[in-house]
Amino acid sequence: MAIIETAYDGKPAYTMTLPRTAESTRVARCLASSALGCWGLGEIEDPAWLVITELVANAVTHARRDSIRVTVTREGLLVVRLAVTDLSRTLPAVRQVNGQEECGRGLAIVDAMTGGRWGAVLRKWGKTVWAELDATGKVET
Repeated sequence: MAIIETAYDGKPAYTMTLPRTAESTRVARCLASSALGCWGLGEIEDPAWLVITELVANAVTHARRDSIRVTVTREGLLVVRLAVTDLSRTLPAVRQVNGQEECGRGLAIVDAMTGGRWGAVLRKWGKTVWAELDATGKVET
């Protein structure tokens, strides 16, 4: 069940704690779709699906413990922040991969889809990796 909440800064947000499994990517995409639909921002559903899939996949692959937290926050009229929080303190990094490797491109995809508007917040107990999408279609770098 998704929890609809207002963040401490007054911004509307949808959040859900999920098991750290590959199946959680589907649930995270549904959460993003629900939030975007409620906010009238369905035009960015496709990039949001791609970004949240990559963020969740990274957490599933690299994090520790059994759960992750997915949050979709409306940062402004046309800006949405997708975030995944896990209990690992290892920060993500964009990797250079060759054409033969089957994985390692996720953050490069996130970087391209968001125009570089992504990052990570290190916490005492883990980290939050976030990415922002702009519904105006303009990618700011």
